Amino acid sequence: MNNIRVENLEPDVTEEEIRAIFIPHGPVERFKMVVDRETGLLSGSAFLEMTNDREAQTAILALDGSNFKGKVLKVRQARPQLHRGTSAK
Repeated sequence: MNNIRVENLEPDVTEEEIRAIFIPHGPVERFKMVVDRETGLLSGSAFLEMTNDREAQTAILALDGSNFKGKVLKVRQARPQLHRGTSAK
């Protein structure tokens, strides 16, 4: 699966709206909106996974820089998540 990060989203955007712009490029397997830990509000970012790497790459190329609800989207392949925790000394 291919992990994708979507940035510069309006705070009132819904999962269904974001899925709708990715579906023409292929199925979305997982989806997560990023929430600010302190405020509990949406941060303007989301992560999603698509099953097929080729479809994910096509979606990234098609949607990066596109206008969505008046904002220019930043769509990139997500970097692997590093585990948070205490570092060993």
